[in-house]
Amino acid sequence: MIFVTTGTQAPFNRLVKAMDDIAGDLHGEEVIVQAFGVNFETKNIKVVGFLDPLEYTKIFDRSRLIVSHAGIGSILSALTKGKPIIVMPRNADLNEHRDNHQYDTTKNMSTLGYVPVAHDEVELREILTSMLSTLGKDSGGVIGDYASVSLIDSIRSFILKD
Repeated sequence: MIFVTTGTQAPFNRLVKAMDDIAGDLHGEEVIVQAFGVNFETKNIKVVGFLDPLEYTKIFDRSRLIVSHAGIGSILSALTKGKPIIVMPRNADLNEHRDNHQYDTTKNMSTLGYVPVAHDEVELREILTSMLSTLGKDSGGVIGDYASVSLIDSIRSFILKD
């Protein structure tokens, strides 16, 4: 099962439509999309609006792949649980968000090598198809539940610097 999460701040119909189109070629793979404000009828995916935290976690944990907006909470959840994730940042120029901070998030996470980024529907299809063919061979990036000692030391040094 593929779980797509779009966050709750604004509709992200571009991602929902792309996943609906892609799901038609996934030979019956279940795709559940958490989204609100979807303004069209979907054909190949199940769209749910609000999910309480327990239900969200159940679906998240059951999924074999996460596709998400570039919300840091979704990214960190996938990485701490060892779930493969693809992120597609919202684009402010398309009125999907108030600014393009999600592009900054994806640039940094991509540089670390943990998160493949799709900037458009074509890239999303290519990355998703590639990842589905290799799932189980490489679980993707995994991070710990807590910051590394080196990160904490670096922040401590910065704060305590005169």
